[in-house]
Amino acid sequence: MVLIFAAVFVLSASVQQSTGIRVGTGISILKAENSMQIAGSILPGTTTGQDGDLRVCAIVLEKKPVKVAIVTCDILMISRKYLDPVLVELEKSTGIPAANILVNSSHTHHAPSTVKVHGYDVDEVFAGRVQHGIIDAVTKANASLSKEDYTFNFYLGKEETVGQNSRWLLPNGKINWIHPVAEYVRPTGPFDPELPVLTFTDPSGKMKALLFNHSTHHIGTRNGGYRSPGFYGLAAQSLEKELDCPVLFLNGASGSTHNVTLSGPECTRRIKAAVLDANDRTTVKRVNNVASAKRTFKFKVRQFDEAKEDEAVRTYDRSSEDVVRVFRDMRKNLASQQGQERETWLQAMVIGDVAIVGVPAEYFTQLGIDIKNRSPFRYTYVAELSNDYVGYLPDLTSHKLGGYQVWTGYHSYAEPGTGERIVDEVVDMLKELAQKK
Repeated sequence: MVLIFAAVFVLSASVQQSTGIRVGTGISILKAENSMQIAGSILPGTTTGQDGDLRVCAIVLEKKPVKVAIVTCDILMISRKYLDPVLVELEKSTGIPAANILVNSSHTHHAPSTVKVHGYDVDEVFAGRVQHGIIDAVTKANASLSKEDYTFNFYLGKEETVGQNSRWLLPNGKINWIHPVAEYVRPTGPFDPELPVLTFTDPSGKMKALLFNHSTHHIGTRNGGYRSPGFYGLAAQSLEKELDCPVLFLNGASGSTHNVTLSGPECTRRIKAAVLDANDRTTVKRVNNVASAKRTFKFKVRQFDEAKEDEAVRTYDRSSEDVVRVFRDMRKNLASQQGQERETWLQAMVIGDVAIVGVPAEYFTQLGIDIKNRSPFRYTYVAELSNDYVGYLPDLTSHKLGGYQVWTGYHSYAEPGTGERIVDEVVDMLKELAQKK
């Protein structure tokens, strides 16, 4: 049973004027077996080994009297059914308000399933391990909270080659899905190359934690057919060895952005190089306040035409009969739910003048850019698939163009316009946080 936090809107903020912030980190390793179904494809599959650790990483930040936690999980995505009870428990055990805890899924396509989507369901054993891992990592981070103030450092880097808009308009008017094509009219949306790097150093200058954000679909690993944290996770774990501190990755608005041409190892190398370059350029940022806001957000399951939906899947040139069947089954289950109201979470968190927005979807890049452009904070970044999972959320233009991301299924069921409504809501939340500075 899903637990609902008592407060629909919770806001906390510090008004102290200081450069410092207390920091704690924690890591929990997720165990997995070859027999577990892997999430990330249309059809179910398993692995024969593992490439890098699957982890839950947490950082707790305190600017008295406010304490917040950011948690990253090496999984595809997970719903609030599993996360809400965990946050309630953490609030009781650590004192960190549930409204101040952001849980982000890295969206690696190479981990056991924690979601019902396409042709597979939740692996309840692994989902339970993720729940335990979140509690373990945040508890460790809270217990290791520094007694002295650390310095917050920031630089806005870029990585322009790992990823591109992956929805190409074809001469026949259809939208290509990820795969490279010889002829196409144009890409149908933007790519966001921003790569912010946030670091925290102790009074001696030693780095104690690093967090980075980038906006490309998380597909690609060192060895095919292996479980893996994906190229972002592999880059983070390699950086940890070099920098001797925990490294966390937050996936940006990448619902319409993929790596198309590069290998997993090459993506790992380029992301690592970009993070190191940005790290060398960081400067100290004043932390006047730390704040977090979390609100419930209501939306509806879309109405759909079964015949048109079926035709869209059947006539796509890479749709096998098995794929067609998977989408038919999903629509069959969703048919009776059309027009139903659903509720999810939106979150905004501020560290000094850097804002992080948590949205519960595979969020199209254009919408993420819209949030950045309208935010009252100069530095604003989106962490998609945070605190819940409600499928793809395309912008209205992309809905009209069609393509896999807007085919109706468990992966995409919200009514058109939901993505834009979320932009409006989180911008309002950011404005309220800005007024509290």
